[in-house]
Amino acid sequence: MRRIKDIGLAEAGQHKIDWVRRHMPLLNTIEKQFRVEKPFRGLRLTISVHMEAKTAYMAQVLAAGGAEVYATGCNPLSTQDDVAAALAVSGVNVFCEHGVSMEQYEQDLISALSCRPQLFLDDGGDLTQLLHTKLAEFLPDVRGGTEETTTGVVRLHARERSGCLRIPMMAVNDADCKHLFDNRYGTGQSVMDGIMRTTNLLVAGKTFVVAGYGYCGRGVAMRAKAMGARVIVTEVDRVKAMEAVMDGYDVMPMKEAARRGDVFITVTGCRDVMTQEHFPLLKDEAILCNAGHFDVEVNVEQLRSAAVRVSQSRDNIMTYEMPDGRRINLLAEGRLVNLAAGDGHPAEIMDMSFAIQVLSLRYLAGHYKELEPRVYTVPRELEEEVAGLRLRTWGVDIDRLTDEQAAYLKSWE
Repeated sequence: MRRIKDIGLAEAGQHKIDWVRRHMPLLNTIEKQFRVEKPFRGLRLTISVHMEAKTAYMAQVLAAGGAEVYATGCNPLSTQDDVAAALAVSGVNVFCEHGVSMEQYEQDLISALSCRPQLFLDDGGDLTQLLHTKLAEFLPDVRGGTEETTTGVVRLHARERSGCLRIPMMAVNDADCKHLFDNRYGTGQSVMDGIMRTTNLLVAGKTFVVAGYGYCGRGVAMRAKAMGARVIVTEVDRVKAMEAVMDGYDVMPMKEAARRGDVFITVTGCRDVMTQEHFPLLKDEAILCNAGHFDVEVNVEQLRSAAVRVSQSRDNIMTYEMPDGRRINLLAEGRLVNLAAGDGHPAEIMDMSFAIQVLSLRYLAGHYKELEPRVYTVPRELEEEVAGLRLRTWGVDIDRLTDEQAAYLKSWE
């Protein structure tokens, strides 16, 4: 089963998958284990993640573990059609296409869930939402799921607090081996890559405004500063704002930052971070982009309403001309700039994140009878397994506690 743009694109997509496979040693090791152990034998598994080469390889690793895999994207603009075609040729059921309408996007999600999965992997919460609403009749078959990103975990906790979470969910984003590395080093590098390849403009000397100082915002600010940008941080959390000051950044409200910035990057996970309140304050040729999961952080509808003319300046750059002649440039329609205008996080980073994902799914497959419908942290032993694999691939060894040291740390005396 599949719904893709063109199966003839498969060869080009396979080259991309082959490349990342050579740079994802953790998944290589796990794939070999899965081929022997078959932890998902006889299970149906649906994944909704940005459909690019690293995701495709993860899907193939899950299939190697015996799963019948159904795959779709989690953002219409991040789907790479050649990768989707290659994944379909490899035997995975794929439902996605770049640039589709939101109606078709939802239909692809529904198609990927039509197998009535026992396990699923979500990125942003759309699968979870469908399983609790339109497709609630599928829930009795579901043993559990995992969530990849901050936005999705926030939604899971909200659902849990309201008492309407009906399946066990693993908050993969909150694992140390995910957010400490993926969110900082992955987001930092991939966002800068997306901005630079899209604009072909210099970073050094410009003022970058980073909205949000969570782990993703820290990564973006760190990389922009390292490339010579002056960095301003905006925050609503007092503790994070204090941390940003101590990390050496200017911190101020967005209304003040709007007058100073050259490039604005929203990384909050919240809506209406930049609105009609801020657009009149921006410099001529200001650049706006978003690195949060959903395209709600820059209010694009208000930006369009404020403009007297809208034109495409380059691929993935729409220019909005204001009544006073100023031009405001929006990258990737306000969607995830690192995926809609780039290839996403580096392969070595996603190797760690996806290793946590597949091992968490293996854990759910083996322990689902013991789990209640709530949000779970990733078991520490899985984190240790992934960290050990990563260190070994680097050729790094570390000290180990002696029995006496271990006893000392556990003692109150």
